[in-house]
Parts: sequence; structure tokens; C-alpha cells
Amino acid sequence: MTLAAPIDPLAGAPGAYRDDLVEVVRTRHVPIGAIRTDSFAFWTDHDRVHLAHDLPAERIDNDLAGLVAAELFAPGWLEGSELFERLMTGLVVSAADDPLSAWTLFYRNTMDRLAQLTSLRPGAATEPHHGALVEGSLAGYAPVYRHAAGLIEPGSVLELGSCFGFFSLFAADRFAMTASDLSANTVRLLGRVAPLLGRRIETVICDAARVPRPDTSYDTVVALHLLEHLPAEHGAAVVTEMQRLARRRVVVAVPFEDEPTAAYGHVRVFTARTLIEIAIASGWSWTVHEHHGGWLVLDRP
Repeated sequence: MTLAAPIDPLAGAPGAYRDDLVEVVRTRHVPIGAIRTDSFAFWTDHDRVHLAHDLPAERIDNDLAGLVAAELFAPGWLEGSELFERLMTGLVVSAADDPLSAWTLFYRNTMDRLAQLTSLRPGAATEPHHGALVEGSLAGYAPVYRHAAGLIEPGSVLELGSCFGFFSLFAADRFAMTASDLSANTVRLLGRVAPLLGRRIETVICDAARVPRPDTSYDTVVALHLLEHLPAEHGAAVVTEMQRLARRRVVVAVPFEDEPTAAYGHVRVFTARTLIEIAIASGWSWTVHEHHGGWLVLDRP
């Protein structure tokens, strides 16, 4: 079986994205027989999924993840985290005439929305945005980012598993941020877009369990909604690496779920007890608490 080439977020034609597994186009014209949802139409042809949409520019932000999950994956039409990521990439890239402009639109809309949400007082109601609140939406992440920033003291911060780098961009005006992720293309994209948004961050391409930096390189090391994507042994290695790199503090956030959310690539669930067991094994001073999920804070003795 031939493996699909890695996702290239900067590949695409005007209004379209195509790779080994998916084709996404911005159009109102779809073939007879396509399956229609509120926002999309899709069909399959051999081994490729075709997705059509006509989303306006203001809807191109990270809430697309919740939209795709709710309309295409939750009903069982499609499955698999790789397909989910490729369709998300296609929706963004197809939203403009060139990929970099599309990603800049996506990032700018996302960061503007996060700024709006995090400026609200904690617990305040938010207006509907792209439909009902779902896990993974910006309204869901905003209190996580706000809370994480409140746990960090001034200084240098390394974010592990940063993915698109939203938290690093969000916190860049308060801390010296470094964003890291295993996906080379995603990290390079973040490095291209950050200056266009007026944010200054460093980037590192690496496995979160093997960061090419000396011991105690950063004042604080954070992993926000990363460990649920990793098997237990890999996750334990990440926490050990965080302790090696942190001069003062380690901050871990995880969702509390009954079952792993497969569309987002989750492979394990956490409880407060799970976090306490990790804390005890660390040998550091620790606290565990709940705030829109679970939190583990380790402080170097």
C-alpha cells in the first residue's frame, strides 16, 4: 500500500486543494448524488474524498474544526484523524487564491476571535459563532489559553505540541515564546505567518519527548491538550522531557472525556486521578485542579 505524502499546507491552486486522499474546492456546483450537509457537499471517487463548500471569508478560522467534526465525522460519514486534518487544510487553502493568503486569513480570523473571547470576564456568556459550542471550538479553547497564561510567570516559555501555534501567538506579547511540533510543515507555516500577524516567536521542529535544547533552557514549559494524543509511555517521556527543560515550572492541560475523540486524534482519556499519579511520579512539587478540563502544575523543588 502506498502511503500518502505528508500534508503541504502551502500547496494548492486558486480556490482548490488536492492531495493523495482529498480534493477540496470552493464552488457552488456539485455533482448529482453528492451528500449534502448544512455547510458542505461531498462524494468519493476511487480512493479520494471530494469536498465542496462556499464558506465566506469570515468563517475561515479554527472553528472549522468543530464544523467538520459535527457535520462530517460525528454522523459517521467520514472517519480518521488524517482525513480530518487533510480536509481542514483543504478548507483553509481553498478559501483564497493563494495558500499563504488563505492561511493568513485563517490565522488572523482565529486570533481576532480569541482576542474577543479572552477579553470577556471568566464565565461570561458568549454569542453564538458558527453554531453551537463544541469541543475544540475557539470558545472552548479561549478559557484554556487564558488560564494557562495566568499560570506562567514572566520569562521564556516553550510550548510543546503547538500544532498551529495559537497559544504561542496569543501569549507572545507577554512572554518570550517558542513553539514546537513534530509536523515540520506546520511549524514552517507558523514561522511564515507569525511575522505577518505582528507576532514574534521562535519555532522548533521536534518530537515533544526529544527537544534539541540543553537542560533548563526555558523558565516554563507547557503542553496544552497534547498528552491525549499520545500513548501512555510516550506521554510519560514528554513529561520527563518537560522537567528536563524547565527552570521553574511545567504546565500540562488535558481534556476530561468519557471516550477519546477520534476525529481530533485523541488516543487516551484522563481523570484527576491520572494527573495525580503523574504528579507523584515526577518528584516535584505539584498541584492538580480542574478548569475546562484537567491541569497539572509541577514546580522544580
